[in-house]
Amino acid sequence: EIMPSLVGSEMCIRDSLMDMHSLSIDYLCEYFNVSKNTIRRDIAEMDKNGSIKKVYGGIVLNDTKEPEPENRPGHNWVMNTTNLDEKMKIAQLAADLVNDEDVIYIDIGTTTALMLPYIEKKKNVTVVTANINAINAAVETEKFNIIATGGTLYPPSKAFVGPSVARSLSMYNISKFFMSTIGVSIENGATSASPLDCEIQYLLATKPGKHYLMMDTSKLDSPSLVSYNALKDFDSVIMDKKPTQKYIDFFNNNNVELIYNGE
Repeated sequence: EIMPSLVGSEMCIRDSLMDMHSLSIDYLCEYFNVSKNTIRRDIAEMDKNGSIKKVYGGIVLNDTKEPEPENRPGHNWVMNTTNLDEKMKIAQLAADLVNDEDVIYIDIGTTTALMLPYIEKKKNVTVVTANINAINAAVETEKFNIIATGGTLYPPSKAFVGPSVARSLSMYNISKFFMSTIGVSIENGATSASPLDCEIQYLLATKPGKHYLMMDTSKLDSPSLVSYNALKDFDSVIMDKKPTQKYIDFFNNNNVELIYNGE
C-alpha cells in the first residue's frame, strides 16, 4: 500500500511525468511537503507496482523512454556523464553482485558511483571509497555504512589520493572491489591516466577479495598512461554489451567471468 503522503496522488504524478518526463526527489519533496525518506518509500512502492520507474535521483514513467542525459534528475556529475545509458546498465549489473552484509570498495569514476542507488535495498552494506561522487550518492540514499578513506583531494578524478589512503585501506577487510579504468588492452591490462590514482588502484588490485572491472565497450583497445592490473587477474569484467571476439576468447582462456547486458 502506498504511504499516506501520496495516497490519491499517483495519477497526478503520472500526469506530471507525461509533461516533464522526469521528476526529481527534491521536486517531489517540495511539492508534497514531505521528507526524502517518505518520498523514497513511496516511490519504491510505486516502482514495485510498475506504475513508475525509479532512476537515479528521481522517477520516470515506466512506459516511456528514459530522459536524455541532460534532462535526467540527480546531481550534475550524473547529468554530465558521457555514455550514461551504458554506464547505468553496467552499474545495475554490478549491483546484482552485492549481497547483504557485504563490505565493498567503490573505485574512482562515474560508472562505479552509479551503483549506489541500485544497492540501497541491500541490508547492512558497508561502502569503502575514495570517490567523491560515490560519497555524494551514498549520502543521498542514506542507506549505507560509509567509510571514506580521507587523503588529498585530486580534482581531475574527483577522488582522494596519497599515502593516507593507502594506510586507511590497510585497516579494512573488503570482500568485493568494483574497479574502473580509463581504457584497456589485452597487452596493457586496465589502465589509468594518473599515476596518483594508479597507485591506489594497484594497491586495491593486490588486496584479497573479488575484483570486478566495470567498463563500457568504448574503453576497449584504448590503454592510457599507466597500468594497474592485468585483465587476467580480475575475477569478472562487467560491460554494457558483448565485446569483440578476441576479448571473449581471452576471458574464456583465462577464467575471467564476462558479464554484459543483452544477448
